[in-house]
Amino acid sequence: MRARQTGQKQRGISFIGLLFVAIVLACVGVVVAQVIPTLIEYQAITKAAGKATAGSTVPEVRAIFDRAQAIDDFQSVSGKDLDVKKDGDKVVVSFAYDREIHLFGPAYLLLKYRGQSR
Repeated sequence: MRARQTGQKQRGISFIGLLFVAIVLACVGVVVAQVIPTLIEYQAITKAAGKATAGSTVPEVRAIFDRAQAIDDFQSVSGKDLDVKKDGDKVVVSFAYDREIHLFGPAYLLLKYRGQSR
């Protein structure tokens, strides 16, 4: 009885290949786990900028934003960092900030967030 017939080849992934794939997936998972909180913070900042458009003056817009910042507890942007403009009769609040995530050694991942109210 033969275990393998002539002409058939084994298919599949070797242990070394499986180990390599597992290491790559683990590294990607660690980076994604560090990026997700920054995305949640970006959504909170965008929501606060949307609430701030209820103000009619620049100090009022910044005060509304700072109150929303205290509630949602984010630190990347404050009221003084906002760019407040009028578009016709509508107030538009813009913001921009950068976040760095340390990967390993001298390597960092730089995320540049920009947004504005609708």
